[in-house]
Amino acid sequence: MPATHFDSFLAEAVVPDKEPGLGLGRDELYGLYTSWCLINKEQLQPPESLWQALQEHNIDPDSNNLSMTGPSAADYILASAPDLV
Repeated sequence: MPATHFDSFLAEAVVPDKEPGLGLGRDELYGLYTSWCLINKEQLQPPESLWQALQEHNIDPDSNNLSMTGPSAADYILASAPDLV
């Protein structure tokens, strides 16, 4: 079965955190997703679509153990804190 848009996002941009903690919040998840879409030239979907896709993967957008990874993470971090550059 071919991977969906959100399957690709999850495979490329998030990983389970090694340390239990707060994980990513909704703002961080959607910001990371936005960066992933820009980098991959994918059509950005509304937040509700992302939350639904996460729940279909048994990921709670409000309580998870995910960390950012890959080029999307770097883009998101730099876009969120441009004074770091």
